[in-house]
Amino acid sequence: MSQAVKEKSIYADAFREFSGRRAGEPVWVSRLRGDAFESFEAAGFPTTDDEDWKYTNVAPLARRAFVPASAAAEKLESAAVETFVSAEARRSRLVFVGGVYNHELSSLEAIPGGVAVEELGAALAGEHAEVVREHLGKLSGERGDAFSALNTAFAGGGALIHVPKEVEVAAPVQLLFLTAPGEGGSASFPRVLVVAERHSRLDLIETYAAAGGDGAEYLTDAVVEVFVGEGARVTHYKVQDDGDAAYHVASTRADVARDGAYELTTVTLGAQLSRHGIEVLLGSEGASCRVDGLYLVGTGQHADTHSLIDHRVPRCTSRQNYKGILDGRSRAVFNGRVFVREGAHQTDAEQSNKNLLLSPEARVDTKPQLEIFNDDVKCSHGATVGQLEEEELFYLLSRGLHPDLARNLLTYGFAEEIVEGIKFESIRAQLDSAILNRLRARLEV
Repeated sequence: MSQAVKEKSIYADAFREFSGRRAGEPVWVSRLRGDAFESFEAAGFPTTDDEDWKYTNVAPLARRAFVPASAAAEKLESAAVETFVSAEARRSRLVFVGGVYNHELSSLEAIPGGVAVEELGAALAGEHAEVVREHLGKLSGERGDAFSALNTAFAGGGALIHVPKEVEVAAPVQLLFLTAPGEGGSASFPRVLVVAERHSRLDLIETYAAAGGDGAEYLTDAVVEVFVGEGARVTHYKVQDDGDAAYHVASTRADVARDGAYELTTVTLGAQLSRHGIEVLLGSEGASCRVDGLYLVGTGQHADTHSLIDHRVPRCTSRQNYKGILDGRSRAVFNGRVFVREGAHQTDAEQSNKNLLLSPEARVDTKPQLEIFNDDVKCSHGATVGQLEEEELFYLLSRGLHPDLARNLLTYGFAEEIVEGIKFESIRAQLDSAILNRLRARLEV
């Protein structure tokens, strides 16, 4: 009990200071923050007694006194940032360093007129303030957890992307969140709001990375809310490549309207502990979603993915395909839940989670779930956990390949289905490099 009180008091003091610096915000924003912090204090950090957190212990994170990042966060030189910029988004990116928007490192030259891609604070004070007020917190507040509430309370760096009806944004928009060297002990709370109106098109790249490489501990607590309008299409890529000692907790929630389509691909590479909560609401007929991902973890890493695809009405479609590659003393958790409500007939849902263990010390807990309250549906789900196939390995060895090279080829082949489904070459190249570098490191051990 005393530890819980201590944890809350740390953030209570920080929240009072943070609120004092944002006295000029609209009243409704201050109220939203205050309600969220009360919710956080009432719930506290989750424990392994909570079913959704049964396999992920955040006690080390909760005990750490992370300090919310401020505008005084260290800056980065342009050359240090270019490494993390997707080639397709060089003229359509917002860059945040330590949770703080950096105008000099950002570029919006390729954004068409009428489309809003701007820092969230500027959006609150500008012509899109009503869009923010209408949507901000509507999804995270409905089923939010303690980390989502903490994000709402401290959200200081983030972005609004608003695409008007029947507008197609040709270039992908990248939101790049970087942690600079020397930011150990800091916490950032990125907040992203995406509103794609009727028959619009948007490609979004959401990237998290450590620019320092100094092994510092820091916390990223991110919340993304996506509203896909009638007949709109949003393709969303999230690449998490935080530092080896970092903590990354994030939630992505999407609401898809009639005949809208939302596609999310998540790539998890970094952080000592990461958790990604995904919720997609299919609340109008004809709505569809595809939620894919790949987690690649090694010794000392713990990656947790929890997803909920909520079929609320008839004739909606969902597809989910997650793969994991685990090496060394690593741990992964996958809990995918497809919920088909009463009356949601002619639902078409598929879910798959496959895991490849490269080490006897690696462990994965996988739990695909179907909860169906309707007879007229087509639903399937499955999960596998295993090692490399001996027959496939024997075949390659019989063709003269070195055993280590044969294992690496089979490992890459396991991930290729996810890699090849990624639309942008820069992300595929990054993922190729991450996989091959880890396999190469394995050979050198």
